[in-house]
Amino acid sequence: MSTPTAVELLWGTKQRPKRGPKPALTLTGIVAEAIDLVDAEGMANLSMQRLAERLGFTKMSLYRYVPGKAELIALMLDSALGEPPDTAAVEDDSTEEAWRAGLRRWGETIFQRYSAHPWAIELTTGLRPIGPNEMGWMEAALVATEGTGLTGPERLDTIVLLNGHVRSLVQQVSATGGGEAAGQFTAQFAETMTAAGDRYPAIRAAFAEEAFPAGRPTDAGGPGNALDFGIDRVLDGLAVLIARRG
Repeated sequence: MSTPTAVELLWGTKQRPKRGPKPALTLTGIVAEAIDLVDAEGMANLSMQRLAERLGFTKMSLYRYVPGKAELIALMLDSALGEPPDTAAVEDDSTEEAWRAGLRRWGETIFQRYSAHPWAIELTTGLRPIGPNEMGWMEAALVATEGTGLTGPERLDTIVLLNGHVRSLVQQVSATGGGEAAGQFTAQFAETMTAAGDRYPAIRAAFAEEAFPAGRPTDAGGPGNALDFGIDRVLDGLAVLIARRG
C-alpha cells in the first residue's frame, strides 16, 4: 500500500484497508495530541518521537497513520483553524450591511482561532497543501462579499488585508506573552512615562485620553480596541469602494 500524501490525508481521499485488527490510534487523536503538545511546549519541541511518547506508542507506530512531520503539521494547521463561521447569516438585530457583518464575524472568529494557536500563523505562509478548513475560510470571506460589486481579485485582496490585520495583532500579543507578561510591560511603560513623559508630549496626551469609546467593548486576549478599530477601518475603506462601484 502506497504512503498517503498530505493532500490525501487532509481531504480523506486515501482509504485505509478495512481488513485486519482495529487500529490502536486514530489520525484525529494523533493530530489533537500534537496540537496540545505545541500549544504547551512550542513548535520547536514537536517531533514524531516526542509525540509518540505522549501517546504511549513507538515512533514507528505513528508512521502507520501519518508518514512524517510535514504531513502531520499540515493536518495540525487545518485542525487548528477549524471550520469558518457562517458569513451569510446576519443577526436579526444587526444594523450593519450583510457584507460588513459577515466580514466582521470572519475577522473576529479567525482572531480567536489564531489566539488559541499562535503557532498556526507561521504555518499559513509559503507553499503548502491546503486543507478543507483553510479553503473554507477563503470561501466564507468570498461569500460575504458576494453582490458588493467588487471584482474577484479585489475580494481576494480583502481577505489578505483583513487577515493581515488580525495576524499582526495576535503576533504582538503572543510576543509579549499575554497575561502577567503584558501586565509587566504596562507597568514598565508607565514607569518610563513617569520618568521621561515630558520628552514625549504626543504619546502622553494620546494615552491620557479615554481608551475605549462608549459602547465599544474591550477585546479579551490583550489587543484592547485595536481589533475592532482595525476591522472598522478596513470595512470603511471597502464601503467607499463599494459605493463608488454602485
